[in-house]
Amino acid sequence: MPVAVTVKDVSPHAFVKAYAAHLKKSGKLPVPEWTEYAKTGAFKELSPNDPDWFYTRCASIARHVYLRGSVGVGALTKLHGGRYRRGTRPSIHASGAGGVARRALQALEKVGILEKDKNGGRKISSHGQRTLDRISIRVARESSSIDEE
Repeated sequence: MPVAVTVKDVSPHAFVKAYAAHLKKSGKLPVPEWTEYAKTGAFKELSPNDPDWFYTRCASIARHVYLRGSVGVGALTKLHGGRYRRGTRPSIHASGAGGVARRALQALEKVGILEKDKNGGRKISSHGQRTLDRISIRVARESSSIDEE
């Protein structure tokens, strides 16, 4: 296992899952009341089955901001968009819910993971980078112990 492990070095799925569990366990992330009823995009028919989907979305957004730098709501709606099925006509891309992306950014900013960038959008804070690297080290250790067996 390499000495320095960052978010880039671990599996995205494993990292998002571990960081979402960390956010839920800490209890500091403010979750809006409407998450039980909200859809994550206009192209969706139903709301998510997972009751903890907001933690997963926040973890995904934190990882994306860590990797990309300055990111705004528009980029995140494009990232979390999907296929809008139009019946017999060809499917097109539809953006994800902007309110969900905005509230996730605000929640991560309130916890101290993100901060506003002077050029617009949000960027990762030094505290956030340290936290995400710590989680990625834990994920790398868990995956290496699974590989050895």
